[in-house]
Amino acid sequence: MNKIFLIVSREYLTRVRKKSFIILTIVVPLFIMLMYAGIITLVMKGSELSGPQSVIVVDESGFFKQKLKDDKTLKFTYLDINLKEAKNIVKASENSYLLYIPKFSGYQPKNIELIAKKQASLGFSSDLEKQLENVIRDKKLLEAGINQKVLDDLKTNISIDTKKLTEKGEEAGSSGAAFGVGMIASILIYMFIFLYGVQVMRGVIEEKSNRIVEVIISSVKPFQLMMGKIIGVALVGLTQFLLWVVLTTTIGSVAMKMMLPENAKSKIEQLQQQNSSLSNDSSNADNPAEKIFEAINTIPLGLILGSFLFYFLGGYLLYSAIFAAIGSAVDNETETQQFMLPVTLPLIFAFIFSINFVVNNPDSPISFWMSMIPFFSPVVMMVRIPYGVAAWELALSMSLLILGFLGTVWLAAKIYRTGILMYGKKVSWKELSKWLSYK
Repeated sequence: MNKIFLIVSREYLTRVRKKSFIILTIVVPLFIMLMYAGIITLVMKGSELSGPQSVIVVDESGFFKQKLKDDKTLKFTYLDINLKEAKNIVKASENSYLLYIPKFSGYQPKNIELIAKKQASLGFSSDLEKQLENVIRDKKLLEAGINQKVLDDLKTNISIDTKKLTEKGEEAGSSGAAFGVGMIASILIYMFIFLYGVQVMRGVIEEKSNRIVEVIISSVKPFQLMMGKIIGVALVGLTQFLLWVVLTTTIGSVAMKMMLPENAKSKIEQLQQQNSSLSNDSSNADNPAEKIFEAINTIPLGLILGSFLFYFLGGYLLYSAIFAAIGSAVDNETETQQFMLPVTLPLIFAFIFSINFVVNNPDSPISFWMSMIPFFSPVVMMVRIPYGVAAWELALSMSLLILGFLGTVWLAAKIYRTGILMYGKKVSWKELSKWLSYK
């Protein structure tokens, strides 16, 4: 145990003293803040920067004439010209679109075309289709005897407040917040497992190629070396993650105080003071800022943070043991390619499965079993937890992950002790299976 501790110390201190570790630890929070500032600026100023798109409407049917409405993204110009003349106008312009509507009967327009010198975006096409559908729907309702005032009154925005029934009573919930937190947590675990697991593999290959490992193995057992390296890199990852959280929070708070005007600061402080009472005050539900505070309040942040640390460590230890075994079996990084895809495929599958299925069906039997299998559970369970998971399910998943880690380490150690001192031999899957049976 003492030898493992010495290897852990060596791995940890060697890596945290590297310039790359220090630079990456400082640069990433700055990059995250700049990225968020850029996204917020683009979202708030995007339409102003690009301006509304000009759409020339040639409506041979006359059905939609003067009925399509200008907004922040669309500006319509109606022209009584033929299609050929309209195309010539679009050819002479870089940013104009031609909406051609041929004659049609009834309420089923066909062969409507959107013509431009460049491909229209999906959102742009969807906005146009929605406006055309609304015009036809309003026309149908007017002919059915429903006047414009009634039509305007029919357009109602509905926001559903979700709540959970618990033994303590009703608790506020937010599907949007659960989705956001679950996805962010799963993405971070997916990235961290790959990032630090590959570091373990590269470290093993580097020591093996430099023959340093021969000196180390003379003093410690291969299993002790492998475990020391895995735990040391895990501590480096945790240190870097915690520093990122602290630096990102600090930089974000300072930037917000410097950039926001005084009236905005006082408003935020007022909202924070009222935060505790917002969940019970339905009259404030229309304020977007207050809705964000309410959504954050519904998330069990303590449970999610604790689960995140457990699944990050559990998933990392499980996969890094395999990465260490791969690193010990090859002589250089190029030879790892044949082993990487089968090993990383479960993690990639879990991530794709989570963003496409689990977020919509967190309680389905498939989601449940996927969150129990150790190779998938670090990603899948972190998506399920914000939606509410029974304590026994969480305990079972964690227990199976620990057992999976122990079993994987046991198998990886058999490969590691044989491969770490083997040079100049191209290893196949068949050869690795033989190493598992060596005693």
